[in-house]
Amino acid sequence: MSGAITQAPGRLEPSVRPEPGALILMALATAGLVVAVQQSMVIPLLPSLMTRFDVSMTAVTWVFTASLLAGAVATPLLTRFGDMYGKKRMILLCLGTLFAGSVVCALSNTLAVLIAGRALQGVSVAMIPLAIGSVRDAFPAERVTTAIGVISATMGVGGTIGMIVTGVIADLTSSHRPVFWISAGLAVAGLVLIAWSAPEVGERAGGRPDVPGTLLLAACLVCLLMAISQGNRWGWASPGVLALFGAAVALSAIWVVVELRVREPLVRLNLLIGSQSLSANLASLLLGFAMYAMFTLIAGFIQAPRERLGYGLSGSVMDVGLYMLPSTVTMLVASTLAGRVSARIGPAFTLAIGSLVAALSYVWIALSNAHPHDMLVFSAVQGAGFGIAYAALGTLAVRHVPMDQSGIASGINALVRTTGGSIAGAATAAVLAAFTIAGTGMPTLGAYVMCFWIGAVGALLAAGVALANGVRHRHA
Repeated sequence: MSGAITQAPGRLEPSVRPEPGALILMALATAGLVVAVQQSMVIPLLPSLMTRFDVSMTAVTWVFTASLLAGAVATPLLTRFGDMYGKKRMILLCLGTLFAGSVVCALSNTLAVLIAGRALQGVSVAMIPLAIGSVRDAFPAERVTTAIGVISATMGVGGTIGMIVTGVIADLTSSHRPVFWISAGLAVAGLVLIAWSAPEVGERAGGRPDVPGTLLLAACLVCLLMAISQGNRWGWASPGVLALFGAAVALSAIWVVVELRVREPLVRLNLLIGSQSLSANLASLLLGFAMYAMFTLIAGFIQAPRERLGYGLSGSVMDVGLYMLPSTVTMLVASTLAGRVSARIGPAFTLAIGSLVAALSYVWIALSNAHPHDMLVFSAVQGAGFGIAYAALGTLAVRHVPMDQSGIASGINALVRTTGGSIAGAATAAVLAAFTIAGTGMPTLGAYVMCFWIGAVGALLAAGVALANGVRHRHA
């Protein structure tokens, strides 16, 4: 077994890292923002797409699921290629597929074409971990955590902007095309900024692609995420879901054997199960669970008609984005301050603090949710919590790995976070479907409150994992 790459790595000249400017960080953050916007802006469109294409809700959810699956498969592959051939090239490739997918979606006249375009858009999800790896390559050590915090904050900020953009367009037209033309324009802006201002720096691992490992991992992820995303619709004990879970387990076992034997593996297994990597990835899974639960729950709760159901805020799609604006501000501020905190106490303890703050936001909304100011307080507190947590998590995921593996380490961490988000979507959907108001099919207030508590538990568990990591590796 050989986990090391024996080929001499190529090093870009000059070997001394250049001092990056604000323009580089702005370019990477803008590209990350563009990717985050395309993830959230399609969610409010699903009901209108169901009507437009005259399909069932099960069919139209593939508009979201296709992007999720494509991103899960592309993330480990493109981040590994980033370490091998240069991260800037892979970032440009991600933005290129985002542009192509947006154009396909904007021109689509059938659901099948729209789903194909969304799959192309989903490849761009790999851009976030590639950007984090680029920050580690380019920035001096004392600025890495702050810069990673800015990149990480784009996930929440972009999600809010995407909801607002879709809300404005929904008020003006029933067509889905303008949303995707906007996405295409943003992708072009990101391409130009990255091509012009972001240098190609850092070490390149070199080597050859691990084709068997790539195919096996892709098949495993598709089976796992399809089982999770379709479990509520097909039934968790249905033959299809059980077969998918079984196939995921079998393929993962075969993949591990292949990665242990191949000369240049796609993923070195110590990036998954090493003592520091395992805790960072577990924290990412739990934090992804907590954050994605917020995206799916809050939109439904804000739009719930209070006069008919006795809860909710009777808001529109645009109101969802406006209520989340405080989180945009607090997330940006907290993520930039997290670097200073991390420099003093370490990224693990900083992650624990951020996760605890995020948990408190869920506790607030579980106990007090009857008025608009309750939602604004929740938004502000959770933005601060996730801003601190994700800034520290990005550093924790890569600080212990060699420079030529920072891309794949960040990619695996992002992949695990996506899996946590998929589990959150399935879990909260199951709870909301299980407790409904008689004669309406709508979830009860108790169902939402239970989900808020589940989100709080996920964030608290992430804080516990991070705290344990900090205590165990306090001298790292």
